[in-house]
Amino acid sequence: MKLVVRLKLQPAPQQASALEATLRACNAAASEVAVVARQVGVYRNYDLRRHVYQAVKDDHRLGAQAAQHVIKKVSDAYKTLKANIRAGNLGKPGSKRHRNAETSPVSFRWDAAQPYDARMLSWRPDVRTVSIWTVDGRLKAVPYTGSSDQLKAVATLPIGESDLVHRDGMWFLHASVEVPEPQLIDPVGFLGVDMGVANIAYDSDANRYAGTRLNGYRRRQIRLRARLQHKATKSARRLLARRRRKEARHAANVNHVIAKTIVTEAVRTGRGIAVENLTGIRDRVRLRKPQRVTLSSWSFRQLGAFLAYKACRAGVPLVQVDPRYTSQTCSRCGHRDKRNRPDQETFTCRSCGVVAHADHNAALNIARRGVEGWGAVNRPHAA
Repeated sequence: MKLVVRLKLQPAPQQASALEATLRACNAAASEVAVVARQVGVYRNYDLRRHVYQAVKDDHRLGAQAAQHVIKKVSDAYKTLKANIRAGNLGKPGSKRHRNAETSPVSFRWDAAQPYDARMLSWRPDVRTVSIWTVDGRLKAVPYTGSSDQLKAVATLPIGESDLVHRDGMWFLHASVEVPEPQLIDPVGFLGVDMGVANIAYDSDANRYAGTRLNGYRRRQIRLRARLQHKATKSARRLLARRRRKEARHAANVNHVIAKTIVTEAVRTGRGIAVENLTGIRDRVRLRKPQRVTLSSWSFRQLGAFLAYKACRAGVPLVQVDPRYTSQTCSRCGHRDKRNRPDQETFTCRSCGVVAHADHNAALNIARRGVEGWGAVNRPHAA
């Protein structure tokens, strides 16, 4: 499996200037390629090269590999844009936003990440330096640093493509490394995980993750964001950008901690992990306006991705189950009724009378569906 390791570069001022010039040249070229792609209606990587490859090299001082990566970056951007249009993420057909997405060329910030391959970037883990291509020539012995785990990963694992990234005045390399996958265990059961608004996650062992305290933090961020948006000054927009990045880092850290805790418990007890398939949750769920804001302010997809890769690294099976009616069905007798859930926290079965926390009851149902789904996938075929 592939993992991304982030390492911080420590370039000298002259080296930093060369890196900045490289990002500016690559992204200016990418924006021009995106315009040509719209004009000629060609978006596939290899087809687009015939129209722009030589001009990109000559006009922006790019080497052959850099030019090819720029063209591929544009092709991938249009592929992502098309997927978002198809999924309805850019407005309804006929809306102004939808029309702009279909007709306007993609543009790239000057500091958008630029891919590097082994021909453009070489590593010296023994002295913690890299040799990296720029438009001003190859920079040798650029130091890098990171955590002990990150440094060990790039020193011992095969390194694939890397991205040069500029954020907040700092330079980073996001390197993809190949990690061997352990064999999946044969689970003795499944740990069900219910994801929700009031509690980010609640498992079938009745463990609650990131509940009241985190929701207080999220409400405070929403209030601060609304205040800055209402002010609408230049400094307020600058603060909004800083706060957005801060919130994203906080959310990623919380999601990492939750995912690690859940996977560790599954490993300890020899169980697999069952989660809801939350694809399209924002379109399916009907909520009041304050709840919609809360739902949209947390990255459930990111938490699911963290759970998936951490479980894979630990050899823990992870299955996605149908989320329908998990909150309305009794985990003890199986009776389903909308009235079983009188409020957000409480589950009261109108058939057998069991009373439980609604999220715990849903997590138990998810765990049972995980067992059933795993059994169906791994059931021996009849001879």
